Amino acid sequence: MHHLLSCAVIACLLAGVSGAHAAEKAAVFPVELFDPGATYGTRVRPVDTKKLTLVTDELRNALRNQAGLDIVDTAPKSDVVAKEGPLYKCNGCAADIAKSLGADLVVTGYVEKGSGQIFNLNVTIAEAETGKMVRGGQVTIRADTDDTWAHAMRWVVKNRLLAEPLPGKS
Repeated sequence: MHHLLSCAVIACLLAGVSGAHAAEKAAVFPVELFDPGATYGTRVRPVDTKKLTLVTDELRNALRNQAGLDIVDTAPKSDVVAKEGPLYKCNGCAADIAKSLGADLVVTGYVEKGSGQIFNLNVTIAEAETGKMVRGGQVTIRADTDDTWAHAMRWVVKNRLLAEPLPGKS
């Protein structure tokens, strides 16, 4: 029942995004790390890279399995992402990249590193054509483990990205 409800919710969302035809393709870009305390040029730690891959996979799988979206491979544009990124502060460049991949929706996310064991996970879904945000969510992660990061992404998907009521709908 929950799966059908989630599919109905995303179908309504997508119908609103593209009019009569529901969008089926989403470019889900890798979740990025925003570490305001890092010095310029600092590389992401391997342990954080692993967690970013984990939450990106959680997001892609949820949108594919719960929302029925066709997830577009973003790897062919990884050089453009590297040049234009980080996507969370590139003023809409992700929408243009998603459009060039044939996607109807662009999904981006980032984890903002706070102090010690506190992180904020932010995810947005926008129209690839216009860049207009149609869904978004944020949650605080209070422990730096694979399980807490994965749980945070599942929570955002369930309670923000695929939740009812839809923004602007009653």
